Amino acid sequence: MAAYIIVDVVVTDPEGFAAYREMAPPTVAAYGGNYLARGGALTPLEGGWDPKRISVIEFPSAEQAHAWWDSAEYAEAKALRQRTTETKMLIVEGL
Repeated sequence: MAAYIIVDVVVTDPEGFAAYREMAPPTVAAYGGNYLARGGALTPLEGGWDPKRISVIEFPSAEQAHAWWDSAEYAEAKALRQRTTETKMLIVEGL
């Protein structure tokens, strides 16, 4: 069953985040992931949510999403993202 990582990011260091944007995609692909949305235009529809930048990454399974998150390949990029953004991230399983 497919799983989706949904990321809500507020960029605090644009230069550092630009480096992250180059580093992360190869690690996502290495675990079978594919970006479905990556920082496009946002239109909140309901509630008090005020996202600044949303990404959606599809993985073949929740196990592969977790494997990517915990991987040595992603560790350096993850640390950079954590230094250059305020991030909310979750995994949701698809149908």
